[in-house]
Amino acid sequence: MEPITQNIDLNGRQPVLVVMGVSGSGKSTVAALLAGQLGWDFEEGDDLHPDANVEKMAAGTPLTDDDRWPWLDTVSSWIIEHTMADVPGIITCSALKRVYRDVLSEDNVIFVHLLGSKELIGTRLTKRIDHFMPTTLLDSQMNTLEPLEPDERGILIDAGRKPAEEAAEIVRALGLKPAAGSSALGALNPGRSTV
Repeated sequence: MEPITQNIDLNGRQPVLVVMGVSGSGKSTVAALLAGQLGWDFEEGDDLHPDANVEKMAAGTPLTDDDRWPWLDTVSSWIIEHTMADVPGIITCSALKRVYRDVLSEDNVIFVHLLGSKELIGTRLTKRIDHFMPTTLLDSQMNTLEPLEPDERGILIDAGRKPAEEAAEIVRALGLKPAAGSSALGALNPGRSTV
């Protein structure tokens, strides 16, 4: 599947990528690879959840909108800091609903939606260790997920491949430029990581 991009025009501003999708779609792995290749700031959105949310999910209880709003505000603050400083960044966030994405949307935000089948994601979740999200919440997340709408700035990426392939496709599809000394091919002095 070729990546599908929509509304990607930042008018020369530094982008902030929100790598989104259900738990197990590969957000953290792909986002970390991108950050290393591009030399950009990276934040793991799950680390910004309040303890009460983590405990609730670990117990197999889906989060409500009331649980998510404070977390989304924290994610949004990270994005706004980077936007105001005109510094590129990458943050992970499930961003399952349009109303959640509206909270995160700035003029320079691009949503990178990692899409995978329920079977693929379920298999990945069963192999994960040391993560608070149990496989039992996959149905809830899949049912909550609202696809990117035509007026949202974003790209759809097939999550059924190696993370490095997905990261390379994102860089190529969005025309992103690796930082000097980053680990991406095509960077000035490739092979040295900036992180």
